[in-house]
Amino acid sequence: MIDKILIANRGEIALRIIRACNAMGIKTVAVHSTVDRNLKHVAMADESVCIGPPPAVDSYLNIPAIIAAAEVTDTSAIHPGYGFLAENADFAEQVEQSGFIFIGPRSDTIELMGDKVAAIDAMKEAGVPCVPGSGGPIEDDREENARMAREIGYPVIIKAAGGGGGRGMRVVHTEAALSNAVSMTRNEAKAAFGNDMVYMEKFLENPRHIEIQVLADQHGNAIHLGERDCSMQRRHQKVVEEAPAPGITEEQRAEIGQVCVEACQRINYRGAGTFEFLYEDGRFYFIEMNTRIQVEHPVTERITGVDLVRQQILVAAGESLNMTQDDIVLRGCAIECRINAEDPVSFMPCPGPVTQFHAPGGPGIRVDTHLYDGYVVPPNYDSMIGKLIAYGHDRTTAIQRMQGALNETLISGVKTNIPLLQRIMADRGYQAGGTNIHYLEKRLSETR
Repeated sequence: MIDKILIANRGEIALRIIRACNAMGIKTVAVHSTVDRNLKHVAMADESVCIGPPPAVDSYLNIPAIIAAAEVTDTSAIHPGYGFLAENADFAEQVEQSGFIFIGPRSDTIELMGDKVAAIDAMKEAGVPCVPGSGGPIEDDREENARMAREIGYPVIIKAAGGGGGRGMRVVHTEAALSNAVSMTRNEAKAAFGNDMVYMEKFLENPRHIEIQVLADQHGNAIHLGERDCSMQRRHQKVVEEAPAPGITEEQRAEIGQVCVEACQRINYRGAGTFEFLYEDGRFYFIEMNTRIQVEHPVTERITGVDLVRQQILVAAGESLNMTQDDIVLRGCAIECRINAEDPVSFMPCPGPVTQFHAPGGPGIRVDTHLYDGYVVPPNYDSMIGKLIAYGHDRTTAIQRMQGALNETLISGVKTNIPLLQRIMADRGYQAGGTNIHYLEKRLSETR
């Protein structure tokens, strides 16, 4: 059913999708902005179409331009990757209404999971454990909000229903600060997301970020592929991820994994997806579901042997999953470091020409990047320029291999966060495993 795929994205994920398509004998179409005409995946694709100027709103977020590119190239399907339009329900709907296959969930599923309040309600109905909270949107009722916060217990966090990526949230420690926090979050949500709906949850003070990878087809079959630990974060943005998560037992994995599988079946989920949880004191609390491939998918691929992008394509083509839960066996440990073009101290983005690039190698090392000598990192998009993945038969070996790979990586011309990643790998707290989501921020504040 699928003989040509248009990739509605850029950078390393576009290159990753092309590699999966090449292995499956599927032709590819790359779309790109004017500043991205020299991207590696554009040269590797069978066809390419320029869809607009550098600003993402005029190119990678331009739905009519992307669909027009699919039409003129006689494309069968569109893969959104991650970011940009990957979780845009309107885009998914327009793709399918235009006669193309959307490689991802149905538009109504994306819409359901994109509304954090509706998603939490759906997960509660499906039996997924959730953070104690308002159970729905809150209004501008000071007395009722104060009563609710006292019942939940301070600190609480006010979140935008349409938020994401660490935006649209505010922690409140006292009743005196509550009303102002609700108003400010509501105003920010309206400006950023066009939706001023907010809700209240218990703020967990020392949680870890654990997520469960799932795969489901349109025939009611679903499986999970274990968990990832994404607790090493800065400003709610992931820096290092690993699989499996340190300290999670097989019994815990099986229990929460089965809950996620049953939730997929209940909402008729299709494709690859990720259930994100806060984990504290041995308990999981659902926070959101990502209805797309994740940046950190390679660590799951490495410990399971499952090509997640290939599975996305097969499921979108209408095929049944070609594996069962019993086929999923986790072996070893994999760690991913996100390499960003940014100052390692100030974290300011550092666009510009890459004068020299050398990728590391050796046993267990995988590099996902679109870099090459002479490539110019544009200032228009996210600063991530690559991902370094290290695998070992155990976590200690994976860390040691990552340290060697980071030391071997050479990127000249732009500053990168590699010095920070080296510090993390050498950090005793990280090496011990089980650090919470605030750990990196605290370590950084101690060394400023």
